[in-house]
Amino acid sequence: MDFFCPEGTLIVKYFVPLQIQKPHRFPFSKKNISLNTMSLIKSISGIRGTIGGRPGEGLSPLDVVKFTSAFGTFLQRRNNGKRLTLVVGRDARLSGAMVDRLVVGTLQGMGIDVIETGLSTTPTTEMTVIDKHADGGIIITASHNPKHWNALKLLNARGEFIDAAEGAEVLRLAESPELNYAEVDDLGQVTEDLTTIDHHIERVLALPLVDREAIAKAGFRVAVDAVNSTGGMAIPRLLRALGVTDVVELNCEPTGHFAHNPEPIPQNLTQISDTVAREHCDLGIVVDPDVDRLALVCETGEMFGEEYTLVSVADYVLQHTPGNTVSNLSSSRALRDVTHRYAGCEYAAAAVGEVNVTTLMRQTGAVIGGEGNGGVIYPALHYGRDALVGVALFLTLLAKKGCKVSELRKTYPEYIISKNRIDLTPEIDVDALLDRLAKKYQATPNCTVTTIDGVKIDMTDGWVHLRKSNTEPIIRIYSEAATEARANELAEEIKAQV
Repeated sequence: MDFFCPEGTLIVKYFVPLQIQKPHRFPFSKKNISLNTMSLIKSISGIRGTIGGRPGEGLSPLDVVKFTSAFGTFLQRRNNGKRLTLVVGRDARLSGAMVDRLVVGTLQGMGIDVIETGLSTTPTTEMTVIDKHADGGIIITASHNPKHWNALKLLNARGEFIDAAEGAEVLRLAESPELNYAEVDDLGQVTEDLTTIDHHIERVLALPLVDREAIAKAGFRVAVDAVNSTGGMAIPRLLRALGVTDVVELNCEPTGHFAHNPEPIPQNLTQISDTVAREHCDLGIVVDPDVDRLALVCETGEMFGEEYTLVSVADYVLQHTPGNTVSNLSSSRALRDVTHRYAGCEYAAAAVGEVNVTTLMRQTGAVIGGEGNGGVIYPALHYGRDALVGVALFLTLLAKKGCKVSELRKTYPEYIISKNRIDLTPEIDVDALLDRLAKKYQATPNCTVTTIDGVKIDMTDGWVHLRKSNTEPIIRIYSEAATEARANELAEEIKAQV
């Protein structure tokens, strides 16, 4: 059966229902899921699937060619048939080189020139589209998914993810007979540029709020876990450029053989937590395979909290450039609270999804924003989640504060998020269920209901957010309160309603 996300573009085909997972509470988060069945997911987040299997059941070579062709056709029509240039980059996962060759060859076959960056990061590829004045880009990465997944993430000429309407048109073209390829004299040309990570680092260092002198003077000892992907190329290089000479590297060889589950959540990060405490490091830094999410480890070995990466960076930015902030509906209230510490600064919440956050950031003129999964978006550099700029701004804040990471964490409001899930089955009318819940709580005193992305119920002492996942056929139920007990209570109340 097929499932559609709130944006109207998500389709999951040939799905075998999963077992219901036992809920895990933040900061332990949810269990990771490894699908043994073939899955192909087409969404606002791109084209994501498992490697292998028959066409249409996973991300097969035929699917890679089809969706690359559809995206190329979409851009050609958008640009009235002019000769296009696209940037292509990839993370280090095992299928990356194979998918990269298919993508580049397909674009050439359409008469599109390609700037091939090789092993790179998602934010680096985004910035390269901007710096090279390209017409778009494709990032080959399945982000935090396990090694048997890969994906095509599609960028417009601003180096940002295409929106829902554009994604829907790409999906339509992929299933249409309208695809057309260039004749031999018009094939695309390929230019290789392996310097893009260095240029990205140079741009980060040039930011006025990044203080290399203060960081170098602090003499930090920093551990890095890059899960054997391209963060191992980017983050240690960035740290040394910032003046951090004492770097402990874990899993920094970009082999694609992930040393642990690549999602940067606490249960997957025991190695770096132990290393930070044992090696007397001041800080631990963890990134996902494509380096758009940033998780931090306190000097004690305890997690700083993925929700608080954005909160702390926003605190520093607002101190120097007061303005508005944005995160998504499933992110912590802590960003709202910190924003309101500064006079004239307002907070707004967007639907889940990076493109939704960046759209609202532009509309509100936000100076900082992102998502609570460790995704920092700093418009002074570019509109994309970027672990590199997150590292540079956080280290500057830490150097100027002159305190330990654990002490800095205590200066922010304490909230606990409970993360639960419900698996979708044919018997569940999800839209009707969410509509009934929204109406119930709209009539409940002291409750504010938001329906731009699922149902978000804000109460005086907490909130609950129900939404269909963009990347898995499930409903996520997130709740937050000042205590774990209250967060769990809110989640159980909603589960009982379901």
